[in-house]
Order: sequence, then structure tokens, then C-alpha cells
Amino acid sequence: MDTLHWEQMYRGRDRVFSGAPNPVLVAEAADLEPGQALDAGCGEGADALWLARRGWKVTAVDLSLTALRRAAASAAGVAGRISWACGDLAEAPPPPGAFDLVSVHYFPLPRRPGHTALRGLLDAVAPGGTLLFATHHPGDLEPRRGFDPADHYQPGDIAALLGDDWTVLVAETRPRTGPAPAGTRHTRDTVLRARRER
Repeated sequence: MDTLHWEQMYRGRDRVFSGAPNPVLVAEAADLEPGQALDAGCGEGADALWLARRGWKVTAVDLSLTALRRAAASAAGVAGRISWACGDLAEAPPPPGAFDLVSVHYFPLPRRPGHTALRGLLDAVAPGGTLLFATHHPGDLEPRRGFDPADHYQPGDIAALLGDDWTVLVAETRPRTGPAPAGTRHTRDTVLRARRER
């Protein structure tokens, strides 16, 4: 699931996702004071746009230039509030302590020795800031060529790695409230919301 994979996926369809923000983001971030946000794996930009319209300044990162071009084309009314960036957060971590919200939704973050890529995302959360990580429940995922769910982090894995400078606010499985992507059978989300205390 490298850059070529994602670029081919977006190029192969006029639109991949619904254009609506992820329901977990709406439910968990609506009460947060706007600040600086990182949208990791932003895709076609629905989450970044939702955040920007609520007053956040957003850095939206994705591997696919096609996805980013679509996202930017939908960004009327939020000029200057979103910075679209093509990059691999697993290889080039975001700046430490820079974000009041790090939002990671359905971003297949591979496990690595030393948890380097994950540590980069955790370190990007500023003191007082929020990590929001949501993904498909592993029981709804099946291994396929190039992807094994067991090779990627689940929210529970991440919660277990957080130190005493974090407070876990939400760590649960919940029914998916939005429609599953076409051709999938995703019915549950696993969600982690944690606040960095210092």
C-alpha cells in the first residue's frame, strides 16, 4: 500500500469517498477549541475542510497528488486555512509539538521496530492537544495481497504505548454511523481519543 497504490486508486475513480467528514471526527472534535490541526492521510479532503470551516488551521497530508488536487479544488471559502502537502508521514514525521489536534482516520499505519512512525505522530501533538485515531475494527478486515491488518496499528496498540503524560479519554469500539466504503463490509470503528497533558 505505497504511493503507487493510492495514486492508482484515486486515478481509477472520479470520486473515492462521499465528501462528508468522518462521523468519528465530527463526534469527537466538535467540542475542541480550534487551533492547529494535522489531518494525516487526508484523501479528498472532507475532514480538513470540516475542520477549516470550524476555524482550524489545517495541515493536510496525503501520498496521492490526485487526491490532494481534488481536495484543493473543493476548498472554496477556506482560503489560507488549509495547507495541502504531499508526503509520507511514516518516512518524514511532522514537526514535534506543532499541532493541537492530530487526526488519523483510516490511515493504515504500519507497525515498525521502535514505533518510529507512530512516535512521530504522537510527538506532533502539543501539550494540551488531542490525538484522535480511528480505524476499521480488525474483525471487519480481511488480509489481501499487499495488506495484512495484523501489520498495522489499532487504537488499543497505541493506547498501550502512551506514557503518563497522556490521558486516554475514549478507547472503544462503536458501530459505524456512516455508510461503509463501496465493496467493503465495515460495520464497526475502533476509536482512540487521548489528550497530551505535558
